[in-house]
Amino acid sequence: MATTPKSTVPFAVSATGTGVAQSLEAGGHRFESDALPSFGGADAAPSPLYYVLGALTSCNQVTGSLVAKDLGIALGTWSFEVVGDLDPSVIGGGADGNANFDKVTARVTVETDADDAQFAQLVSETERRCPVTQLFKRSGLELDSAWTKAELTVPVA
Repeated sequence: MATTPKSTVPFAVSATGTGVAQSLEAGGHRFESDALPSFGGADAAPSPLYYVLGALTSCNQVTGSLVAKDLGIALGTWSFEVVGDLDPSVIGGGADGNANFDKVTARVTVETDADDAQFAQLVSETERRCPVTQLFKRSGLELDSAWTKAELTVPVA
């Protein structure tokens, strides 16, 4: 049986910087990064670690919106609280070990008209299809993700 070739979409970033600060460009958008003072930065822009955690929230929202469309359910406001537990001794002090987060805790609340079964499917399918969630899970860190369904007040188109 012949298989359909997999197509990919390239995501490219270019960056320049000095010290620990960078100016980045991606998809026609410019943004800055810096490090916390404990890592030699001026804290003049978000740390790359904040961007990683923010990527988890926004990728889940994008993916979840696509999944909701597939399931025929309406969504309203999303809210996220994400915390990453990092041992700074590897990156900052050169200690042996894993420089990755030890654990990331994500609390997600989404307004929806989904019933409980649809909501469970929204959560599982979003986590399965979200590239950033999969990046986190496959890295070996502990990902503690809990989703809460809230009453839909105003559907977002």
